[in-house]
Amino acid sequence: MSLTAHPPLSERVRVGTRTDHDAAQGSDFLEALATGRLPIRAYADLTAQHWFIYETLEQAARAMVDDPVAGDFVFRALYRLPALSADLRFLLGPDWAERIVALPSTTVYCTRMRTLAFDRPSAFIAHHYTRYLEDLSGGQYLGPSIARAYGLNVDGHRFFVFEGIDASAFRSRYRGLLDRLQWSHAEQNAFVAEVSRAYQLNVAVLDELRGRWTGCWSGRVDWR
Repeated sequence: MSLTAHPPLSERVRVGTRTDHDAAQGSDFLEALATGRLPIRAYADLTAQHWFIYETLEQAARAMVDDPVAGDFVFRALYRLPALSADLRFLLGPDWAERIVALPSTTVYCTRMRTLAFDRPSAFIAHHYTRYLEDLSGGQYLGPSIARAYGLNVDGHRFFVFEGIDASAFRSRYRGLLDRLQWSHAEQNAFVAEVSRAYQLNVAVLDELRGRWTGCWSGRVDWR
């Protein structure tokens, strides 16, 4: 059967990973942060886990930049590590690098990327898609909510700010790149499966964070 008999890959991945995507979007931990029901330390903890995740993902991007397939998905303007470092410096102080520790679920997530995303284009693109397109969609609502909840201006939530990028236009461009990939149906299946796995790994991190901070859930917390 020819590839033209199948829906575009961007549609396949959206439909095929909807359950896992919704589980990540519906995280109680993220909702508690967005409504200010956790101390700012919980947000700093999430930021720290993101730092480890994006350190690995952006190392993979550097490894894959010259790949004839994956290289088209490496956009330096998306890199989040500098913003995360600035956020952690603001939230935790100048010694932030000595104070952050990867959770076990974060280590599993990063190990998965190190195992697959440094030399397999479909795996790299799957993890890249899962993180950055979510940052440019749901993250554009979550970031301002967290900023309002904790009285942040620019400092502390730079992670959510993509300077010079039109989020809607970029998402459309990215989906177009997916739809032009000359992958077999089996390769597409592998990509969709890895996107689901990436969402599940993300949910595991959020669930572990929820467990760490459950005892702190309350009304509005003024960290200042």
